[in-house]
Amino acid sequence: MKQRIVQLSLVVDDYDEAIRFYTQKLKFVLLEDTVLSETKRWVRVAPPGAEECALLLAKAATEQQQTRVGNQTGGRVFLFLHTDDFWRDYQNLLANGVQIVREPSEEPYGTVAVFADLYGNLWDLIEPRHSG
Repeated sequence: MKQRIVQLSLVVDDYDEAIRFYTQKLKFVLLEDTVLSETKRWVRVAPPGAEECALLLAKAATEQQQTRVGNQTGGRVFLFLHTDDFWRDYQNLLANGVQIVREPSEEPYGTVAVFADLYGNLWDLIEPRHSG
């Protein structure tokens, strides 16, 4: 048996605002933007070159969902973005005014920094250290 996670829902406040952030500031690719109703869209974005998993940008539809925008994990790092060039992508974050929460550091697993998305969700930007 083989299974895989293909997308994760990320609760957002506004579809277009979230699309702009992810495609312009993080350089993600807009994979799909399909209107489902007057209030609901199916919006998927992914990092360039991603093959396994995408983000489904899901607009908060209820008061309870609205309370989760930017705080889906209670303040923990929520998403982990691996890169093949940490400093290129870190400089892109800085150039685009993305909030850096924890400055770059060298860890046993690689180079890492923590940044916040437009709603405050925390991300690790990681260039993994390759053994061998």
